[in-house]
Amino acid sequence: MENPNQIVSDLNELLGSKSPEEVLDYMFNTFSGTVGFSTSLGVEDQVITHMLSTIKKHALIFTLDTGRLFPETYDLLDLTRKKYDLEIKVFFPESDRVQEMVNAKGINLFYDSIENRQLCCFVRKVEPLKRAFAGLDAWVCGLRRGQSPTRKNMKTIEWDANNGLLKINPLINWDENQVWKYVRDHSVPYNKLHDKGFPSIGCQPCTRAILEGEDVRAGRWWWENPDTRECGLHKKQ
Repeated sequence: MENPNQIVSDLNELLGSKSPEEVLDYMFNTFSGTVGFSTSLGVEDQVITHMLSTIKKHALIFTLDTGRLFPETYDLLDLTRKKYDLEIKVFFPESDRVQEMVNAKGINLFYDSIENRQLCCFVRKVEPLKRAFAGLDAWVCGLRRGQSPTRKNMKTIEWDANNGLLKINPLINWDENQVWKYVRDHSVPYNKLHDKGFPSIGCQPCTRAILEGEDVRAGRWWWENPDTRECGLHKKQ
């Protein structure tokens, strides 16, 4: 993509104050056929799925199955597909790479070091996502500024230099109350772990419920420093 920084600047000027629905409608029409939505099935992503079900019924939607997800996450995937009559493509890690990693470093290697955890995230999430991006110019995700310190400066449209794609954050300006009001108003299905103190849900061994007063991302890789708690999908160069 030629001059991506200028494109990002122009798009933020145009869309920075627009509603999430307007952002999605514009991007899916402007980049028709080359934009996809990567859903983790978290509550923000469920909101976007609901919006797309009315804005762009046949939008490309995909998710990653790391092999270590909660049973509740698999149940929600099945429910969401049926409720909205949508195709949600599932991408898996390469089995040979998982086998090699586990045999070399152990099944729960991620507890031993940040390097091991980042390796596991790369094998189970980052590499499959790169395959999912084949042929795309832009991807949508459910990031919000209030989710973590690493996301506080993000904008509606960004340039994902790691993947050579535009990244679209339609909910970036929303707070948690706006997300849950939308869920209630539109009867959006969500992961029942959210009702048990899990505001952010990833792989089962790397996610815990948070305590009162903790940051919403405190339950993800809780044994690490907050500044390192990203899996690599949203890493900025």
